[in-house]
Amino acid sequence: MKNIKYGCLIIFLISMTLILSGCWDQTSIEERAYVVAIGLDKSKSDNENQIQVTYVIANPEYSKKEAMSNEPPMEVITFDANDINVARNKANTVIAKEISFNLLSVLIVSEELAKDQNFIRWMYDATKEREIKRNTPFIVVKEETTEFFKQNQPKLESRIHKYYDLILKYASEAGMVPNSHSNLGRYYRLTQADASLYLGIYGTSEKSEYKRRAEEDPFIAGEIEIKGGSNKVQFMGSAVFKEGQMIGTLTGEETRAAVLINENLNMGSILATYKDPFDNRYRVTTRILQKEDIKIKMDLKSPLPTIDVSIPLYIDILSQHSMVDYVNDTEKRERLKQSIEEEITKTYNKLIKKTQEEFKGEPFGWSVIARRQFLTIKEFEDFDWMKTYPEIDVNLSVKVNIGNFGNQSKVPDLEEMRD
Repeated sequence: MKNIKYGCLIIFLISMTLILSGCWDQTSIEERAYVVAIGLDKSKSDNENQIQVTYVIANPEYSKKEAMSNEPPMEVITFDANDINVARNKANTVIAKEISFNLLSVLIVSEELAKDQNFIRWMYDATKEREIKRNTPFIVVKEETTEFFKQNQPKLESRIHKYYDLILKYASEAGMVPNSHSNLGRYYRLTQADASLYLGIYGTSEKSEYKRRAEEDPFIAGEIEIKGGSNKVQFMGSAVFKEGQMIGTLTGEETRAAVLINENLNMGSILATYKDPFDNRYRVTTRILQKEDIKIKMDLKSPLPTIDVSIPLYIDILSQHSMVDYVNDTEKRERLKQSIEEEITKTYNKLIKKTQEEFKGEPFGWSVIARRQFLTIKEFEDFDWMKTYPEIDVNLSVKVNIGNFGNQSKVPDLEEMRD
Protein backbone atom coordinates (compact mmCIF):
# COMPACT_ATOMS: atom_id res chain seq x y z
CA MET A 1 0.00 0.00 0.00
CA LYS A 2 2.87 2.35 0.84
CA ASN A 3 4.52 1.72 -2.53
CA ILE A 4 1.23 2.45 -4.30
CA LYS A 5 0.96 5.82 -2.52
CA TYR A 6 4.52 6.76 -3.50
CA GLY A 7 3.82 5.69 -7.07
CA CYS A 8 0.67 7.84 -7.25
CA LEU A 9 2.61 10.79 -5.82
CA ILE A 10 5.36 10.45 -8.43
CA ILE A 11 2.82 10.25 -11.25
CA PHE A 12 1.05 13.35 -9.88
CA LEU A 13 4.31 15.37 -9.72
CA ILE A 14 5.31 14.34 -13.24
CA SER A 15 1.88 15.35 -14.53
CA MET A 16 2.08 18.76 -12.83
CA THR A 17 5.57 19.31 -14.26
CA LEU A 18 4.33 18.67 -17.77
CA ILE A 19 1.41 21.06 -17.27
CA LEU A 20 3.55 23.86 -15.80
CA SER A 21 6.15 23.59 -18.56
CA GLY A 22 3.62 24.08 -21.32
CA CYS A 23 3.72 26.92 -23.84
CA TRP A 24 0.07 27.90 -23.52
CA ASP A 25 0.90 31.46 -22.31
CA GLN A 26 3.71 32.25 -24.78
CA THR A 27 3.60 34.29 -27.98
CA SER A 28 5.52 33.21 -31.06
CA ILE A 29 7.76 35.57 -33.03
CA GLU A 30 5.32 35.63 -35.95
CA GLU A 31 2.62 37.04 -33.65
CA ARG A 32 4.68 40.00 -32.44
CA ALA A 33 5.46 43.38 -34.02
CA TYR A 34 8.92 44.45 -32.83
CA VAL A 35 9.35 48.21 -32.47
CA VAL A 36 13.04 49.06 -33.05
CA ALA A 37 12.71 52.87 -32.84
CA ILE A 38 10.24 55.25 -31.21
CA GLY A 39 9.89 58.86 -32.37
CA LEU A 40 8.23 61.63 -30.33
CA ASP A 41 7.03 64.96 -31.77
CA LYS A 42 4.71 67.75 -30.72
CA SER A 43 1.14 66.99 -31.75
CA LYS A 44 -0.34 69.07 -34.56
CA SER A 45 -3.77 68.91 -32.90
CA ASP A 46 -5.15 71.57 -30.57
CA ASN A 47 -4.88 69.17 -27.64
CA GLU A 48 -1.78 70.17 -25.66
CA ASN A 49 -2.00 66.97 -23.64
CA GLN A 50 -1.16 64.81 -26.66
CA ILE A 51 2.06 64.02 -28.50
CA GLN A 52 2.74 62.54 -31.89
CA VAL A 53 4.23 59.05 -31.67
CA THR A 54 6.03 57.21 -34.47
CA TYR A 55 6.86 53.51 -34.41
CA VAL A 56 9.47 51.93 -36.68
CA ILE A 57 8.54 48.25 -36.73
CA ALA A 58 11.00 45.65 -38.02
CA ASN A 59 9.89 42.87 -40.33
CA PRO A 60 11.12 39.59 -38.76
CA GLU A 61 10.51 37.73 -42.01
CA TYR A 62 12.75 40.07 -44.03
CA SER A 63 16.05 38.53 -42.96
CA LYS A 64 14.81 35.04 -43.85
CA LYS A 65 13.62 35.91 -47.33
CA GLU A 66 15.94 38.83 -48.01
CA ALA A 67 17.41 37.28 -51.12
CA MET A 68 14.11 36.52 -52.85
CA SER A 69 11.37 38.57 -51.19
CA ASN A 70 10.01 42.01 -52.03
CA GLU A 71 8.81 42.56 -48.48
CA PRO A 72 9.99 45.87 -46.93
CA PRO A 73 12.48 45.62 -44.04
CA MET A 74 10.29 47.79 -41.81
CA GLU A 75 6.97 49.58 -41.42
CA VAL A 76 6.53 53.13 -40.07
CA ILE A 77 3.29 54.34 -38.46
CA THR A 78 2.51 57.73 -36.87
CA PHE A 79 -0.42 58.77 -34.67
CA ASP A 80 -1.36 61.03 -31.75
CA ALA A 81 -1.62 59.65 -28.23
CA ASN A 82 -1.90 60.85 -24.65
CA ASP A 83 1.32 59.14 -23.65
CA ILE A 84 3.82 56.48 -24.74
CA ASN A 85 2.05 53.69 -22.90
CA VAL A 86 -1.41 54.36 -24.37
CA ALA A 87 0.20 54.61 -27.83
CA ARG A 88 1.03 50.93 -27.65
CA ASN A 89 -2.64 49.96 -27.53
CA LYS A 90 -3.61 52.53 -30.15
CA ALA A 91 -1.12 51.04 -32.59
CA ASN A 92 -2.97 47.74 -32.45
CA THR A 93 -5.88 49.30 -34.31
CA VAL A 94 -3.79 48.98 -37.47
CA ILE A 95 -1.10 46.44 -36.52
CA ALA A 96 -2.47 42.90 -36.32
CA LYS A 97 0.27 41.69 -33.96
CA GLU A 98 1.26 42.20 -30.35
CA ILE A 99 3.41 45.34 -30.03
CA SER A 100 6.75 44.55 -28.37
CA PHE A 101 9.59 46.86 -27.23
CA ASN A 102 12.01 44.01 -26.51
CA LEU A 103 14.19 44.97 -29.52
CA LEU A 104 13.93 48.74 -29.08
CA SER A 105 17.23 50.28 -30.28
CA VAL A 106 16.67 54.04 -29.89
CA LEU A 107 14.27 56.66 -28.57
CA ILE A 108 14.30 59.73 -30.84
CA VAL A 109 12.68 63.10 -30.11
CA SER A 110 12.43 66.25 -32.20
CA GLU A 111 14.33 69.35 -31.08
CA GLU A 112 11.05 71.28 -30.92
CA LEU A 113 9.58 68.83 -28.40
CA ALA A 114 12.84 68.53 -26.42
CA LYS A 115 12.85 72.31 -25.88
CA ASP A 116 9.24 72.32 -24.63
CA GLN A 117 8.96 73.06 -20.91
CA ASN A 118 6.64 70.07 -20.49
CA PHE A 119 8.98 67.66 -22.26
CA ILE A 120 10.04 65.94 -19.04
CA ARG A 121 6.42 64.86 -18.44
CA TRP A 122 6.41 62.85 -21.65
CA MET A 123 9.84 61.38 -20.97
CA TYR A 124 8.88 60.01 -17.58
CA ASP A 125 6.07 58.00 -19.16
CA ALA A 126 8.80 55.71 -20.51
CA THR A 127 9.85 54.78 -16.95
CA LYS A 128 6.50 53.07 -16.46
CA GLU A 129 6.98 50.78 -19.47
CA ARG A 130 8.97 47.75 -18.33
CA GLU A 131 10.10 46.75 -21.84
CA ILE A 132 11.80 50.12 -22.47
CA LYS A 133 15.27 49.57 -21.03
CA ARG A 134 17.23 52.30 -19.27
CA ASN A 135 20.27 51.71 -21.51
CA THR A 136 18.28 52.65 -24.65
CA PRO A 137 20.19 55.39 -26.58
CA PHE A 138 18.52 58.82 -26.46
CA ILE A 139 18.72 60.91 -29.67
CA VAL A 140 17.53 64.43 -30.50
CA VAL A 141 16.97 65.35 -34.17
CA LYS A 142 16.65 68.80 -35.67
CA GLU A 143 13.51 68.06 -37.70
CA GLU A 144 10.35 66.12 -36.88
CA THR A 145 11.06 62.45 -36.27
CA THR A 146 8.55 61.52 -38.97
CA GLU A 147 10.69 63.30 -41.56
CA PHE A 148 13.87 61.90 -40.03
CA PHE A 149 12.64 58.31 -40.38
CA LYS A 150 11.51 59.02 -43.93
CA GLN A 151 14.92 60.33 -44.98
CA ASN A 152 16.93 57.73 -43.05
CA GLN A 153 17.68 55.22 -45.80
CA PRO A 154 21.01 53.52 -45.01
CA LYS A 155 22.60 52.00 -48.11
CA LEU A 156 24.77 49.33 -46.52
CA GLU A 157 22.52 48.10 -43.71
CA SER A 158 18.87 47.36 -44.49
CA ARG A 159 18.16 46.01 -40.99
CA ILE A 160 17.37 49.29 -39.28
CA HIS A 161 17.97 48.10 -35.70
CA LYS A 162 21.46 46.96 -36.66
CA TYR A 163 22.09 50.29 -38.38
CA TYR A 164 21.49 52.27 -35.17
CA ASP A 165 23.69 49.93 -33.14
CA LEU A 166 26.60 50.26 -35.56
CA ILE A 167 26.50 53.96 -36.38
CA LEU A 168 26.19 55.03 -32.74
CA LYS A 169 28.99 52.68 -31.74
CA TYR A 170 31.52 54.03 -34.23
CA ALA A 171 30.41 57.67 -33.93
CA SER A 172 30.95 57.53 -30.16
CA GLU A 173 34.34 55.82 -30.57
CA ALA A 174 35.38 58.68 -32.85
CA GLY A 175 34.29 61.18 -30.19
CA MET A 176 31.76 62.84 -32.48
CA VAL A 177 28.77 62.08 -30.22
CA PRO A 178 28.44 61.31 -26.50
CA ASN A 179 29.35 57.71 -25.76
CA SER A 180 27.13 54.85 -24.55
CA HIS A 181 26.32 56.76 -21.36
CA SER A 182 24.00 58.95 -23.44
CA ASN A 183 20.94 56.87 -22.68
CA LEU A 184 17.60 57.11 -20.91
CA GLY A 185 18.98 55.93 -17.57
CA ARG A 186 21.58 58.70 -17.43
CA TYR A 187 19.00 61.26 -18.55
CA TYR A 188 16.71 60.33 -15.63
CA ARG A 189 19.58 60.18 -13.14
CA LEU A 190 21.04 63.62 -13.97
CA THR A 191 17.62 65.21 -14.21
CA GLN A 192 16.66 63.97 -10.74
CA ALA A 193 20.03 65.00 -9.27
CA ASP A 194 19.48 68.56 -10.58
CA ALA A 195 23.19 69.36 -10.47
CA SER A 196 24.73 68.55 -13.88
CA LEU A 197 23.85 68.91 -17.55
CA TYR A 198 22.95 65.90 -19.65
CA LEU A 199 24.32 65.39 -23.18
CA GLY A 200 22.12 63.56 -25.66
CA ILE A 201 23.14 62.40 -29.14
CA TYR A 202 22.34 64.95 -31.87
CA GLY A 203 21.41 64.03 -35.44
CA THR A 204 19.53 65.24 -38.50
CA SER A 205 18.74 64.52 -42.12
CA GLU A 206 18.54 68.23 -42.97
CA LYS A 207 21.51 69.81 -44.67
CA SER A 208 22.70 73.11 -43.22
CA GLU A 209 24.88 75.72 -44.89
CA TYR A 210 28.34 74.26 -45.30
CA LYS A 211 31.12 76.28 -43.72
CA ARG A 212 34.58 75.36 -44.90
CA ARG A 213 37.10 75.14 -42.05
CA ALA A 214 40.62 73.79 -41.69
CA GLU A 215 39.57 71.72 -38.67
CA GLU A 216 37.42 68.60 -39.11
CA ASP A 217 35.47 68.66 -35.87
CA PRO A 218 33.86 72.07 -35.04
CA PHE A 219 30.67 71.01 -36.82
CA ILE A 220 27.27 69.76 -35.80
CA ALA A 221 25.06 67.25 -37.60
CA GLY A 222 23.89 68.61 -40.95
CA GLU A 223 26.93 70.85 -41.52
CA ILE A 224 29.22 68.19 -42.99
CA GLU A 225 29.43 68.20 -46.78
CA ILE A 226 29.39 64.66 -48.17
CA LYS A 227 28.87 64.00 -51.87
CA GLY A 228 27.61 60.84 -53.49
CA GLY A 229 24.65 58.55 -52.91
CA SER A 230 25.14 58.14 -49.18
CA ASN A 231 22.45 58.31 -46.53
CA LYS A 232 21.26 61.86 -45.74
CA VAL A 233 21.31 61.28 -41.98
CA GLN A 234 24.26 62.57 -39.94
CA PHE A 235 25.10 62.09 -36.25
CA MET A 236 27.49 64.64 -34.78
CA GLY A 237 27.54 66.78 -31.66
CA SER A 238 25.21 66.68 -28.69
CA ALA A 239 21.98 68.16 -27.37
CA VAL A 240 22.41 69.86 -23.97
CA PHE A 241 19.72 69.31 -21.33
CA LYS A 242 19.25 71.22 -18.09
CA GLU A 243 16.66 70.00 -15.59
CA GLY A 244 15.26 67.67 -18.24
CA GLN A 245 14.77 70.32 -20.96
CA MET A 246 16.99 70.96 -23.99
CA ILE A 247 18.74 74.34 -23.83
CA GLY A 248 21.35 74.19 -26.61
CA THR A 249 23.85 72.13 -28.60
CA LEU A 250 27.56 71.31 -28.67
CA THR A 251 29.64 70.68 -31.79
CA GLY A 252 31.54 67.45 -32.37
CA GLU A 253 34.74 69.06 -31.08
CA GLU A 254 33.01 70.41 -27.96
CA THR A 255 31.34 67.06 -27.33
CA ARG A 256 34.65 65.23 -27.48
CA ALA A 257 36.20 67.75 -25.09
CA ALA A 258 33.26 67.40 -22.66
CA VAL A 259 33.70 63.62 -22.57
CA LEU A 260 37.49 63.80 -22.14
CA ILE A 261 37.13 66.25 -19.24
CA ASN A 262 34.62 63.99 -17.48
CA GLU A 263 36.52 61.51 -15.32
CA ASN A 264 33.44 59.26 -15.07
CA LEU A 265 33.25 58.65 -18.84
CA ASN A 266 35.74 56.51 -20.73
CA MET A 267 36.58 56.97 -24.38
CA GLY A 268 38.92 54.89 -26.49
CA SER A 269 41.55 56.26 -28.82
CA ILE A 270 40.30 59.04 -31.08
CA LEU A 271 41.78 60.79 -34.09
CA ALA A 272 42.23 64.56 -34.34
CA THR A 273 44.35 67.08 -36.22
CA TYR A 274 46.24 70.10 -34.89
CA LYS A 275 48.05 72.94 -36.59
CA ASP A 276 51.69 72.40 -37.47
CA PRO A 277 53.72 75.06 -35.57
CA PHE A 278 56.35 75.20 -38.33
CA ASP A 279 54.02 75.46 -41.32
CA ASN A 280 50.50 76.90 -40.97
CA ARG A 281 49.48 75.39 -44.31
CA TYR A 282 49.39 71.91 -42.82
CA ARG A 283 47.93 70.10 -39.87
CA VAL A 284 49.34 67.20 -37.86
CA THR A 285 47.21 64.05 -37.62
CA THR A 286 47.21 62.45 -34.17
CA ARG A 287 45.74 59.61 -32.16
CA ILE A 288 44.70 60.69 -28.65
CA LEU A 289 44.88 58.23 -25.76
CA GLN A 290 43.92 58.85 -22.14
CA LYS A 291 46.10 56.41 -20.19
CA GLU A 292 46.04 58.28 -16.86
CA ASP A 293 43.17 59.58 -14.75
CA ILE A 294 42.25 63.24 -14.75
CA LYS A 295 43.30 65.07 -11.60
CA ILE A 296 40.63 67.38 -10.19
CA LYS A 297 41.15 69.46 -7.05
CA MET A 298 38.37 71.61 -5.60
CA ASP A 299 38.35 74.33 -2.96
CA LEU A 300 34.69 75.17 -2.44
CA LYS A 301 34.88 76.56 1.10
CA SER A 302 36.87 79.70 0.30
CA PRO A 303 35.16 83.03 -0.54
CA LEU A 304 36.13 82.47 -4.19
CA PRO A 305 35.64 78.73 -4.93
CA THR A 306 38.15 77.21 -7.33
CA ILE A 307 38.52 74.06 -9.41
CA ASP A 308 41.93 72.94 -10.68
CA VAL A 309 41.84 70.38 -13.50
CA SER A 310 44.89 68.60 -14.88
CA ILE A 311 44.38 66.45 -17.99
CA PRO A 312 47.17 64.07 -19.09
CA LEU A 313 46.97 63.00 -22.74
CA TYR A 314 49.14 60.61 -24.73
CA ILE A 315 49.37 61.47 -28.42
CA ASP A 316 50.76 59.43 -31.29
CA ILE A 317 51.70 61.34 -34.44
CA LEU A 318 50.26 59.58 -37.47
CA SER A 319 51.27 62.03 -40.20
CA GLN A 320 52.67 65.50 -40.77
CA HIS A 321 52.51 66.83 -44.32
CA SER A 322 55.00 69.59 -43.58
CA MET A 323 57.69 66.87 -43.50
CA VAL A 324 59.31 68.47 -40.44
CA ASP A 325 61.66 66.01 -38.73
CA TYR A 326 60.05 65.78 -35.28
CA VAL A 327 61.55 62.35 -34.62
CA ASN A 328 65.23 63.29 -34.44
CA ASP A 329 64.98 67.01 -33.59
CA THR A 330 64.25 67.32 -29.86
CA GLU A 331 63.64 71.09 -29.94
CA LYS A 332 61.13 70.86 -32.77
CA ARG A 333 59.34 67.98 -31.05
CA GLU A 334 59.08 70.05 -27.86
CA ARG A 335 57.65 72.96 -29.84
CA LEU A 336 55.07 70.63 -31.40
CA LYS A 337 54.14 69.36 -27.94
CA GLN A 338 53.66 72.91 -26.62
CA SER A 339 51.62 73.90 -29.66
CA ILE A 340 49.23 70.96 -29.25
CA GLU A 341 48.90 71.66 -25.50
CA GLU A 342 48.05 75.29 -26.20
CA GLU A 343 45.47 74.41 -28.84
CA ILE A 344 43.74 71.78 -26.68
CA THR A 345 43.78 74.04 -23.61
CA LYS A 346 42.24 76.87 -25.62
CA THR A 347 39.45 74.57 -26.84
CA TYR A 348 38.71 73.25 -23.34
CA ASN A 349 38.73 76.70 -21.73
CA LYS A 350 36.38 77.99 -24.42
CA LEU A 351 33.99 75.12 -23.67
CA ILE A 352 34.13 75.75 -19.91
CA LYS A 353 33.38 79.43 -20.50
CA LYS A 354 30.39 78.45 -22.64
CA THR A 355 29.01 76.17 -19.94
CA GLN A 356 29.37 78.89 -17.29
CA GLU A 357 28.04 81.84 -19.26
CA GLU A 358 25.53 80.29 -21.67
CA PHE A 359 24.33 77.04 -20.10
CA LYS A 360 24.79 77.98 -16.42
CA GLY A 361 25.73 74.38 -15.67
CA GLU A 362 28.39 71.75 -16.37
CA PRO A 363 28.25 68.38 -18.20
CA PHE A 364 31.58 67.14 -16.79
CA GLY A 365 30.30 65.21 -13.76
CA TRP A 366 32.01 67.65 -11.38
CA SER A 367 28.95 67.84 -9.12
CA VAL A 368 29.67 64.26 -7.99
CA ILE A 369 33.18 65.31 -6.92
CA ALA A 370 31.84 68.45 -5.29
CA ARG A 371 29.55 66.41 -3.03
CA ARG A 372 32.60 64.86 -1.39
CA GLN A 373 33.65 68.30 -0.13
CA PHE A 374 30.65 68.49 2.20
CA LEU A 375 29.89 66.45 5.31
CA THR A 376 26.13 66.29 4.79
CA ILE A 377 23.71 66.34 1.87
CA LYS A 378 22.08 69.46 3.32
CA GLU A 379 25.39 71.34 3.21
CA PHE A 380 25.75 70.48 -0.46
CA GLU A 381 22.16 71.47 -1.21
CA ASP A 382 22.69 74.80 0.59
CA PHE A 383 25.81 75.38 -1.53
CA ASP A 384 23.50 75.06 -4.61
CA TRP A 385 26.00 73.68 -7.11
CA MET A 386 23.97 74.58 -10.22
CA LYS A 387 23.67 78.20 -9.10
CA THR A 388 27.24 78.51 -7.84
CA TYR A 389 29.10 76.82 -10.73
CA PRO A 390 28.98 79.84 -13.12
CA GLU A 391 30.94 81.89 -10.56
CA ILE A 392 33.60 79.29 -9.78
CA ASP A 393 37.15 80.02 -10.96
CA VAL A 394 38.19 77.03 -13.13
CA ASN A 395 41.88 76.53 -13.87
CA LEU A 396 42.56 73.89 -16.51
CA SER A 397 45.89 72.57 -17.74
CA VAL A 398 46.70 69.94 -20.35
CA LYS A 399 49.88 67.88 -20.32
CA VAL A 400 50.70 66.15 -23.60
CA ASN A 401 53.09 63.23 -23.87
CA ILE A 402 54.07 62.45 -27.46
CA GLY A 403 54.47 58.75 -28.14
CA ASN A 404 55.01 57.04 -31.46
CA PHE A 405 55.61 58.62 -34.84
CA GLY A 406 54.46 55.63 -36.83
CA ASN A 407 56.69 53.06 -38.51
CA GLN A 408 58.63 55.61 -40.56
CA SER A 409 61.33 56.99 -38.27
CA LYS A 410 62.70 59.39 -40.86
CA VAL A 411 60.73 61.61 -43.23
CA PRO A 412 62.03 62.07 -46.78
CA ASP A 413 63.67 65.29 -47.93
CA LEU A 414 61.33 66.75 -50.53
CA GLU A 415 64.01 68.98 -52.04
CA GLU A 416 66.27 65.98 -52.70
CA MET A 417 63.38 64.05 -54.20
CA ARG A 418 62.57 66.90 -56.62
CA ASP A 419 66.15 67.26 -57.82
